[in-house]
Amino acid sequence: MSMQWHRLLTTRRYGHAELPAEEAGRSHFHKDQDRIIFSSAFRRLGRKTQVHPMSLNDHIHTRLTHSIEVGSLGRSLGIRVGEAIQDQLPDWASAYDIGMIVQSACLAHDIGNPPFGHAGEYAIRDWFKRQQHSVFLQDLTDLERKDLMTFEGNAQGFRVVTRIENHLFDGGLRLTYPTLGTLLKYPWGAADAGSRGKFSAYLTELEVLNHLGEELGLIPKGENRWCRHPLTYLMEAADDICYAIVDLEDAVELSILHFEEIRPILLQLCGVETFDDDILSSQASARRKISALRGKAMEHMVNSTVRAYLSNQSAIMAGDYTGELLLDGDPDVAAGIRRAKTLAREQVFPDTRKTELEVGAYTILGILLEAFCHAVYENHSLAGQELSYRSERIISLMGIHAPDPGMQLYPAYMRALDFISGMTDNYATYLARQIGGLN
Repeated sequence: MSMQWHRLLTTRRYGHAELPAEEAGRSHFHKDQDRIIFSSAFRRLGRKTQVHPMSLNDHIHTRLTHSIEVGSLGRSLGIRVGEAIQDQLPDWASAYDIGMIVQSACLAHDIGNPPFGHAGEYAIRDWFKRQQHSVFLQDLTDLERKDLMTFEGNAQGFRVVTRIENHLFDGGLRLTYPTLGTLLKYPWGAADAGSRGKFSAYLTELEVLNHLGEELGLIPKGENRWCRHPLTYLMEAADDICYAIVDLEDAVELSILHFEEIRPILLQLCGVETFDDDILSSQASARRKISALRGKAMEHMVNSTVRAYLSNQSAIMAGDYTGELLLDGDPDVAAGIRRAKTLAREQVFPDTRKTELEVGAYTILGILLEAFCHAVYENHSLAGQELSYRSERIISLMGIHAPDPGMQLYPAYMRALDFISGMTDNYATYLARQIGGLN
């Protein structure tokens, strides 16, 4: 059993009953990219943490700059693979369509991340796990509680593009099935999240997940569980390439690491032991030296990824591949990736200022969750009766996201998480100060 490209590349669009007409100058997949880029959720990534919260250094990556860079690499990977498998594609599909699909998915891959990056994810999960908050969850099912206790940026992102942005609860951005399928890095629900807590669809989006799986011809791997779309592996590789270099680059920019500490790793990712470039032997800044190595490293990693994809294509199309293209390609790339991750884990992530800001993020999100979940719980419990003044005002802050009185508790909490996770770092900090009376 193998997936088929004519189904994997369908131009059907989620939320549209009929197949929309193609516009002059824009393919269906170009429309996806435009809809993502012009969405407010994408714009807000400019004020959301990538790795280092609330940095005053303008050269440090935000979720927005990271997503744009990942998209650029994803486009290159998609085109390269598309050119190599052109004879397998339907007549109407080109290598540039593949590149556009992967780029669009890359642009949206972090669109559901909450304020303060991964620290924000952990803060939301931990808040729902605390014993003192169990009263808010006592009327939920086990799976509903699991969704909240395992809050996941990937699943929130899938919810943003299919439910929240543009057409609220009516198709979201109404993207094509291939772009949505490629975005599903973990095409299953929280029940299969495992010890890492990774999944791409809340209970509220399982119906969408299964619809996509069936329409795209993905291979089922169990109840509410599918194999990945083949192009997802290229999105993942583009993200990992950027992470490997960007984490180290930002650490040098913030003086957490020195250039000479990361130089051997960058050379390994370039596939060379030495690099003949006047800039590296000059008095140029660390920023310019990294830039000189970055391009060559990325080129080498892209080449390795393409070769790994083509070598594993049979397993990928059969839905049986479980590896990572970067680790299954050139040995130098695999070793360099591991060294980069180890250095980041041991010297970058424990940085004192980063830790202080992440602890502050826990406090900020705790204040917001306490206020909004209490108001949602009261709104549900009173079922149309008069709310306390505070809860009424907090509910009003949610605007179009506000749950109707008497709405079931689980979807009402999801509305609150839509609002909180959509905040920028700056707005979350501001609103927590207002609600907590910290001014």
